[in-house]
Amino acid sequence: MALVHLLLLLAVLLPLGHSIIVNVRIMNGTEAKPHSRPYMVSVQRVKEHVCGGFLVSDLFVMTAANCWTGTEGAGVTAVIGAHDLKSNDFERIAVKEHHIHPEFHYPAPSNDIMLLKLGKSTENSKNAAKISISKLNKDKHRCCSIAGWGRIKTKGKASNVLLETYIYVYKNCETYWNYNNMLCAGGDKGGFCQGDFGGPQVCDNTAVGIASFTEKDNCDKPTKPNAYTDISAFMPWINKVIEHQ
Repeated sequence: MALVHLLLLLAVLLPLGHSIIVNVRIMNGTEAKPHSRPYMVSVQRVKEHVCGGFLVSDLFVMTAANCWTGTEGAGVTAVIGAHDLKSNDFERIAVKEHHIHPEFHYPAPSNDIMLLKLGKSTENSKNAAKISISKLNKDKHRCCSIAGWGRIKTKGKASNVLLETYIYVYKNCETYWNYNNMLCAGGDKGGFCQGDFGGPQVCDNTAVGIASFTEKDNCDKPTKPNAYTDISAFMPWINKVIEHQ
């Protein structure tokens, strides 16, 4: 059965023209090609990385609502067009407003979605571009990817450069996590860790999920898949926030 899964994974990845990476995660993952994911954002407080995020319009960054507990207060910025956070090759934009889904109640992970309105447009920003988001999530059984600047292992150091890995999406997420509007992916053969929360689960060049939570203090060898917020379940709220700004 393991061989069948591996062959299926290869069949998906080979046409994409990417290098094949098996049994890796963002922890000990592979460095992304610089600026190959121009939608990626580092959400920071006082110039320190806290969470991932991604551009969904010229003015809005989508991320996880739980990230606000780590950024709340003065000095919240979005780093746009970055690869190496220790370099100066990026643009830093102040966050003007934050919009947390009204039914999110920390620490419960349901409805874990937030939109950050930037202080200026990214339309002319270097190495920056928005990503499409999924309006309908019909197929939950496929290979996708995740990227971030989070920890490379449980309680380890964060990565200065953007790392990426491929993840396998599971059907029947409620078998693993009993929360509404969740997707399950990765964990056993790739996934995310602290500092990667808020980053996008990308399938076919479309953001379908938001990295929400993992097993507590167990990034390296989780027994359950990582949990992602299902973006498609929140389209009315997303459109309302963006269109009324």
